[in-house]
Amino acid sequence: MSAVQKQQRPRRRTTRVLAVAAGLATVGALVAALPASAGQDHAAAGKGGKKRTVDVQLLSFNDFHGNLQPPAGSSGQVTEKQADGTEKKIDAGGVEYLATSLRTARKAHPYSVTAAAGDLIGASPLLSGLFHDEPTVEAMNKLDLDVTSVGNHEFDEGAKELARIQNGGCHPKDGCFEKDKSGKGKKFKGADYPYLAANVTDEKTGKPVLKPYWVWKHKGVKIGFIGVTLEGTPDIVSADGVKGLKFHDEIETVNKYAKILDEQGVKSIVTLIHEGGVPKSQTYNYDCDSPGAGDGISGPITAIAKGITPKVDALVTGHTHNAYVCTIPDPAGKPRMVTSASSYGKLYTDTTLTYDRRTKDIVRTSVKSANHVVSREQAKAPDMTSLISRWDKLAAPVANKPVGYISADIPGRGAGVPESPLGDLVADAQLAHAKSLDPEADLALMNPGGIRSDIVYKASGGEGDGVVTYGEAFTVQPFSNTVNLVDLTGAQLVTGLKQQVSGPNEASPKILQISDGLTYTLDMTKTGADRVVADSIKLNGKAIDPAATYRVAMNSFLAGGGDGFPELGKGTKPLVGSDDLKAFNDYLTANSSADKPIAPPKADRITIVK
Repeated sequence: MSAVQKQQRPRRRTTRVLAVAAGLATVGALVAALPASAGQDHAAAGKGGKKRTVDVQLLSFNDFHGNLQPPAGSSGQVTEKQADGTEKKIDAGGVEYLATSLRTARKAHPYSVTAAAGDLIGASPLLSGLFHDEPTVEAMNKLDLDVTSVGNHEFDEGAKELARIQNGGCHPKDGCFEKDKSGKGKKFKGADYPYLAANVTDEKTGKPVLKPYWVWKHKGVKIGFIGVTLEGTPDIVSADGVKGLKFHDEIETVNKYAKILDEQGVKSIVTLIHEGGVPKSQTYNYDCDSPGAGDGISGPITAIAKGITPKVDALVTGHTHNAYVCTIPDPAGKPRMVTSASSYGKLYTDTTLTYDRRTKDIVRTSVKSANHVVSREQAKAPDMTSLISRWDKLAAPVANKPVGYISADIPGRGAGVPESPLGDLVADAQLAHAKSLDPEADLALMNPGGIRSDIVYKASGGEGDGVVTYGEAFTVQPFSNTVNLVDLTGAQLVTGLKQQVSGPNEASPKILQISDGLTYTLDMTKTGADRVVADSIKLNGKAIDPAATYRVAMNSFLAGGGDGFPELGKGTKPLVGSDDLKAFNDYLTANSSADKPIAPPKADRITIVK
């Protein structure tokens, strides 16, 4: 038994049950009293007078990333397709609204379970990240989350920290963040819900570091949940975060535990998998099954879904931060629901699973699912408002400090384009920091996944419009990577750029953000590495010399070959600078003022051919 499993506490709450009024004398009266899809029993009466089938409500979401407060800018919007074919942007997200949405959705559903598909924590805004995501875990407990898989970001601080997130206890370095009534450190209670990690094992013991599966039980209904993260997690997490761990094939792992559950008599199974796809449309309510089942989605999840055993009845997915509800055929050719609810709590998925008491399985033809917007026009959940206020008071002295000024919104994570204005700004900041360490520094490269937000001109608090606070900058770069300098040959630099669109990144390209002076053409009409037009790569107007040596700045994650860039991990003569957040803040402070704010970069360093 692993250290994580060994300390796992019994859950502190019972399954939600709607009380049925004593005056309802018959099942018929109960059915009449509930809405059409309100978890009622169906079909002929079976043993003990119970109906043969019952609708179970599965509420799900993914990639919350500690966004307790509503995400700013385009990161906090979803796109909705209107009846006339036009598109509408809707402000969404924030745990106060997510709590209200889920609680409202559960009403009149006596059979309801809530699940998530990983990355609930990690890469979080300062309000959660400053406290090692304890505020988010507390919020998830209050949300009555039942179960979640791990995602790659659950391993950002390593397996020991993930064990603490599950089991509780104060942080080993930073201690307890709050005090109890006696003035002593208030112990963090940990997650009420189980984290599932079926495909993550200890290198020494070969055993899963967390529970591989969990079974939800209510009034004779049993549904098993298997949780996995993407096998490629070590490629996108720091080496320290995955030290001593092995990550296994998603399909093989799910099929193994589905068989185990089946042998235990659990015939209804849902997989929570932190891997996803790329939809054809960015509108959350588009038809993913047009013209045929699953035709509206591509990416890793399609092959995984087609390979997972038919014993699994539905897949809740994540990682790509996209929204989709698709029916992808299982290996037997039978339609199976595959869903994802965008990110940051902007959407939740409501899936109806019709459970057959006789077979103990899900009636697959009856499964229905839809994504719903977590609108900010609804009432806030008071308990979440109180939670945010409590932690905000602790974070305020750090979060509200001004670090720079901007003249307009600078889109980053929400830009939706290969090269973002904020990506250029971050790369420029890292090059400036590198030059302070070594004047011979030539250029900087920044991985797009390391940029977690936009910077918005409108004030988020009392700081004033155009003011960038430490908290806002932290939200952009929350990983505490260092800015590293290495020597790369021109040939290595070209190979590194080609790895943006080849190898592990071919299916879902990761376009590096580049510092001022580096230019090239990206031809998306071609395939693989040929998309990077090698003879177009220039530094300050001069073609890259394959034999020359270039001094390249990048964060420690990229310098370790992360995100599918092994060539960048081959640099020589390393020099380690300050953390990337400090480099960014220093750049903003040195290059902006209230009178001379920074304007958004033009994002014209990469020429895109479509």
